[in-house]
Amino acid sequence: MPRIPGRAAVAVAAVVVGLGFLVALEFAARHYGVPGPLTNQVREVVYAPKSGGLLYASMALMMVVLTRRERFIALGAAVGIDLVFLAVRAGFGIGTGGGHPFGNGALWVVLGCAVVAVTRRAGAERVLLLKGVGLGLLLMAGRKTGDTWLFITAQTRPGVLDQYVATADQALGNPSWLVGRVVAASGPVGFNVLDFVYGQLPVAAVIAALYQLRHVAADRRFPRHHLVRTFLVIGLIGPAFYMIFPVVGPVFAYGTGTEQWAAVSLWAPDMPPTAPWAVATLWPETLPTIGVPHAMPFDAITPRNCMPSLHTAWATAIFIHTREAPRPLRHAGTFWLVATLCATLGFGYHYGADLVAGVVFTLTIEAALRAYDHGWDRSGVRLVGYGAAVFTAFLLSYRWLPLQMAHHRWIAGPLLLLAMGSVVYGYVRTTGAWGRGVTPLPRRPEAQPELI
Repeated sequence: MPRIPGRAAVAVAAVVVGLGFLVALEFAARHYGVPGPLTNQVREVVYAPKSGGLLYASMALMMVVLTRRERFIALGAAVGIDLVFLAVRAGFGIGTGGGHPFGNGALWVVLGCAVVAVTRRAGAERVLLLKGVGLGLLLMAGRKTGDTWLFITAQTRPGVLDQYVATADQALGNPSWLVGRVVAASGPVGFNVLDFVYGQLPVAAVIAALYQLRHVAADRRFPRHHLVRTFLVIGLIGPAFYMIFPVVGPVFAYGTGTEQWAAVSLWAPDMPPTAPWAVATLWPETLPTIGVPHAMPFDAITPRNCMPSLHTAWATAIFIHTREAPRPLRHAGTFWLVATLCATLGFGYHYGADLVAGVVFTLTIEAALRAYDHGWDRSGVRLVGYGAAVFTAFLLSYRWLPLQMAHHRWIAGPLLLLAMGSVVYGYVRTTGAWGRGVTPLPRRPEAQPELI
């Protein structure tokens, strides 16, 4: 029988593992009485989608493999289908049920392109179109999977470690409390700008990715490394730490929690918009005192999605991947990173310690992906190992040394920032050397298919 080339075998294995994970997550969600990611995605074929902008962003990502004429046809079809759905809902008096009035058409177009790839394309053309469809579907599925995973973290992790992180955060000067006051003082304008930036992070990532993938249709292949890869790996690995280090964030552990209740109430609409599980209503007016931290019980609704801050991780990835873009896109990447940091702290969703860990987490993943493309030389192994060691040291210090960090903040705080800065410096120096033409290690050629 013919042998499957190595890269194809890895792709097939990834698809099988991914589908298996989605099925397992669907069963887990059903066990807790809520629909899983597969059900939620299938529902959006007909019902009003939760995020129409995300569906259109996913379609835009898929369209990088299409010609200009095909893109116009795809976009026109998506808009036309949405207009039909809008007319039908209006004619029968059907509401959106809290969803968006548009987005179904984009999903239909992506699924239609998958059918076209299987039935009307062959060879390399089929593979290229299926890759584009796969990227679009991965972005859609990533959102649904993340929502379900966050709900499961709340169900399976009754105790949270916020007191440990809040105590360790004293070494950084309690930045969430400081930025929270600034955001409150900025009024509705500052709040709405940061809220838009925070909520539209996937769309910003797609814009940056579209620039990187702009030549795919002409070259008939994807570049070796691009932002979508980093985004997917961050989303795949990062949530696992929510189970290891469950944290809900200052606005829930030390505040009222009402700022994010609209999202949480989708899972539990009957619960009142309060946070009775909070230690006290301190955020952001009153700084927490230093005491002996301990794990505390929390409700079964609020996601344990703070450590590390994946919004910071993704915004950092956007910043990195826009450094070689034109000036407007570079400025946009910088703005999105700064605004995301302000939003995560100012809305009380994260502690400063989460952000520091998120930056190191992203640089380690990005270094691993670039080292894989470049060839695993000594500098790549050293950089990835060092980043992983610093990230692990952060988590261990937050858990086991928070009191020492709080009492010796003028030592612990600079050490945290210095450790993060050392990873940044190592990344810039190593990847810069690769970019200046360091000869990569030779890759083993893929075995040609043969009959055995």
